[in-house]
Amino acid sequence: MSDMADQHDGTRCVRAGLPEPVPGQPFLPGPVFAAPYHLDPWAGPAAAPDGYGRSDNPTRRLLEAAVGELEGGDCRVFASGQAAITGLLLTVLRPGDTVVLPSDGYFSVRAFAADTLEGIGVRVLLAPTAGPHPGFDGVRLVLLETPANPGLDVADVAALAARAHAAGALVAVDNTTATPLGQRPLDLGADVVVASGTKALTGHSDLLLGYVATRSAELRDAVTAWRNATGAVPGAFDAWLAHRSLATLDLRLARQTANAQALAGLLAGRADVTGVRWPGLPGDPAHLVASAQMRRIPGVLAFDLGDADRVARFLDAARLVFAATSFGGPHTTADRRAQWGDDTPPGFVRLSCGLEDAVDLVADVAAALDASR
Repeated sequence: MSDMADQHDGTRCVRAGLPEPVPGQPFLPGPVFAAPYHLDPWAGPAAAPDGYGRSDNPTRRLLEAAVGELEGGDCRVFASGQAAITGLLLTVLRPGDTVVLPSDGYFSVRAFAADTLEGIGVRVLLAPTAGPHPGFDGVRLVLLETPANPGLDVADVAALAARAHAAGALVAVDNTTATPLGQRPLDLGADVVVASGTKALTGHSDLLLGYVATRSAELRDAVTAWRNATGAVPGAFDAWLAHRSLATLDLRLARQTANAQALAGLLAGRADVTGVRWPGLPGDPAHLVASAQMRRIPGVLAFDLGDADRVARFLDAARLVFAATSFGGPHTTADRRAQWGDDTPPGFVRLSCGLEDAVDLVADVAAALDASR
C-alpha cells in the first residue's frame, strides 16, 4: 500500500492501485481471466503469486490495493456488499458472543442477524445510530453504519470506538454511504471498515462489489481465509470495471453533493414535504457530528411525502428521477423504502442524486412534487 496521504482526493483516486509505469504497457492492465494458472512442476504454487482463481487474481489484487489506499488499510474485496458484511460477521463472531448492530441501518443485515446469527447462538443487540447505545461490556463487536441507510443519522465514530475499546470490543464501520472520500473510519479509531462498493464507490450502477479493510493483520488474514473458504469473490471483469470507475470518484461525489444540497434546500422549503434529512443542512439533527467527522456529505437525502400513492405519483411525474433501489449511481433515483422491509413510514423516500445539472434536477423535482399533490 503506497503512501498517498499528502495528495488530494482527485489525485488519489486517479492514481490508486496503478502498477509502476512500464513502457509499452497500459496504465491499468486489462482483466485477467483465469481459473487455473500454470504451476511450477517442482515448487507448485509457492513459485508464483497465482495458483488458482478463487484465491488468486492479479486484477483483483490491483483493485484491493486501490481501495486500500483510499481507506488507509489492507483491503479484501467480495462479490457484493452483503457478502462482505456477512463474511466479516461470521469471521469475528462465535456462539455466545454479543454483537451490537444499528437498528436503523441496512435492513438485510438485521434480517441476517435474526435468521442466522441468533440461530448459531450469537446475542444480537440493536441500537439507533444516533444513540443511545448500550454498555459495551461483554460485547465482541460493535457495528456502526454512518450515515445510516436510509435515515441518514450519523454516529460519532471516535467517541464510540473509544468506549468500545475500553470494554474490549472491536468496532466495524459500514462506510457505504460516505465512501472513503467522505470519511476514513480507520483514522477515527475503527478496527475494520466494511462497505458495498456497488453504490457510490464504483458509481455506475453496473456491478456488485463489497470490501473489508483493516490495519489488523490478524483480522485481514481471518477475513481472507473466510473468503477463500466460501468463494465469495468478484469476477475479474467486475474488479477491473470497479478499478476503472475509481478514477472519477472525486468528480462524481462533488456533483452528487452539490445536487443534494440544491435539492435539500428545495425540499426543506416546501410545506407539502416533511421529514427532510440531509446531514449537510445546518438544521439537520446529524449536522454537527457530520460536519466534525466527515470530509464531504454524500449525495443521498430522505424525505416523506405522506403516503405510498403520492410517492408513486411523484415518481410517475418525474422525468429525471428513475424509480429504482440502490444509490450512488450517475442517474438520480428514488424509492419508497417501506416496500423493501425498512422500518419507515409509508411515504418515506430515499433519493440518490446523480450527475445531472442541478438546475435541471431541481426544476424536475419541483414540477413532479407539484403534479403529485
